Amino acid sequence: METRELICIGCPMGCRMTVELDGGEVISVSGYTCPRGKTYAEKEVTNPTRIVTSTVKVTGGLKERVSCKTAADIPKAKIADVMAEINAACVKAPVRIGDVLIENVADTGVDIVATAHAG
Repeated sequence: METRELICIGCPMGCRMTVELDGGEVISVSGYTCPRGKTYAEKEVTNPTRIVTSTVKVTGGLKERVSCKTAADIPKAKIADVMAEINAACVKAPVRIGDVLIENVADTGVDIVATAHAG
């Protein structure tokens, strides 16, 4: 039996949670005060994922960079690969919120989308 201590990032409460695992399988979660906490804890100990936010270079516009994010969670282990692709990318203006800047980033099946305008 393994025990993991976590601080939830699912909502502003920041609950201290305890997760008990047996052979990599979640047996119990305690300390959460909302359903998001339990879901976060189970996912964090079995398959941690994150939304990545950053900026991408822009050419031909008024701004040199545009803010962006992953359209969905990606595996935590892929963050470095995702950031390498974001740092190497350069898009042409104009860019609008929601535009796909990089498709299937780092073979995650997730796109990088603009979160601001760059004209």
